Amino acid sequence: MGRHFGDLAKIRHVITYSISPFEQRAFPNYFSKGIPNVWRRFTSSVFKVAPPMILMYLTYTWGNHVHEQGKRKNPADYENDK
Repeated sequence: MGRHFGDLAKIRHVITYSISPFEQRAFPNYFSKGIPNVWRRFTSSVFKVAPPMILMYLTYTWGNHVHEQGKRKNPADYENDK
């Protein structure tokens, strides 16, 4: 079994190409193209995502507020108790 893991089987008529990891660039065009692309994608989707999220947040906070008000006792109901 003197073969390495990648050479366990010989496959015919398949050509593979690879580049050395030392010749690759880890972050090519990161600042010149990457960050503007992130900004473009963010601005294109923020108006689709933000309004429903804001609406759901306001509905959630309103529901919690109404629930807390409903749990309170009315002091007028207990004025004549001794």
